[in-house]
Amino acid sequence: MRFSIARGTALVAVAAAMVGVTACAPPSSNNEAAASDAAKATSAADLGGLDKLVEAAKKEGALNVIALPPDWANYGEIITAFTAKYGIKVNSAQPDASSQDEINAAKQLKGQGGAPDVFDLGSAVALANTATFAPYKVTAWDDIPAALKDASGTWVNDYGGYMSIGYDSSKVPAPTSIADLLGSAYKGKVALNGDPTQAGAAFNGVVAASLGNGGSADDIAKGVDFFGALKKSGNFLPVDPTPATIESGQTPVVFDWDYLNVAQGAKLKGKVEWKTVVPANAVLGSYYVQAISADAPHPAAARLWQEFLYSDEGQNLWLKGGARPVRADAMTKAGTLDKTLFDALPPVNGTPVFLTDAQTKSANDYLAANWAKAIG
Repeated sequence: MRFSIARGTALVAVAAAMVGVTACAPPSSNNEAAASDAAKATSAADLGGLDKLVEAAKKEGALNVIALPPDWANYGEIITAFTAKYGIKVNSAQPDASSQDEINAAKQLKGQGGAPDVFDLGSAVALANTATFAPYKVTAWDDIPAALKDASGTWVNDYGGYMSIGYDSSKVPAPTSIADLLGSAYKGKVALNGDPTQAGAAFNGVVAASLGNGGSADDIAKGVDFFGALKKSGNFLPVDPTPATIESGQTPVVFDWDYLNVAQGAKLKGKVEWKTVVPANAVLGSYYVQAISADAPHPAAARLWQEFLYSDEGQNLWLKGGARPVRADAMTKAGTLDKTLFDALPPVNGTPVFLTDAQTKSANDYLAANWAKAIG
């Protein structure tokens, strides 16, 4: 799921929302040639440079995005900044949709003006759908570590963080490990951010639970078993957390990314004593994935959006939302990273684990076969 939110909305609702907010038709005959060139472009150079890309994107005049909550990694400000910079309207549909919903909407709306142009996906869903992406290498391509991008530009990691436990310290004791959550003090209080077979944050929550209970990145069975035990003990709360459920006290303990839990604490300061901990024995890091739809109705705007996200401005806007931008190392060397914001990120102690593509696929397959049985 996206933010501490339910992104499990039915596909029909996703598709309807996309159609409802995107009145932009496919490119007119006057722009068909330019659109065709943009759809084939694998870099700005293919269109004659960044200025030509900007020109083509402005002619399209719109960009369709999906599953980008305004308070998820600062996407609200990012969208506003993109529109202010280029004068391109961003049609943001179904912000509470899951990563899988993004792919489903693209397939259902293929060929229509309301189809999504770009994706922001959890790695498991991204790796299973690479055939639907258009390869593109942004201008800052060389700044992105090789391990965090597909060599052909089909997908690129964008921002990341560490799986954490957010909790209302006025309602529950501070957990020092994931195993603590099986205690009686957490009865009916522990929420997971969505369905791990469909949502990136929930998927990684299960993997972190495996690490925290003697499992490994190669075998997440202990993570599934942990949530099964959590359900049997009555501690698992089958509610997708939202900012509202956190503020109301309905979901006082939430598995989510550290940048999202920290953002909740800042937003609810004075209302909820929300704190965040990254368990030292379960330091799981992950990046989300950016990709352009191969069937994007606004191919130039889609590519310009990527250029903006990977620019210094875009990367620092993600950092402002508490997320760790993928170009952080290169920007630190260049002196363009906002050091104050970076130094304010949550402390992480322990050895970080990052799943390989093979581990992600294996874990996803295991969840598909075993998750429903464990919590049913």
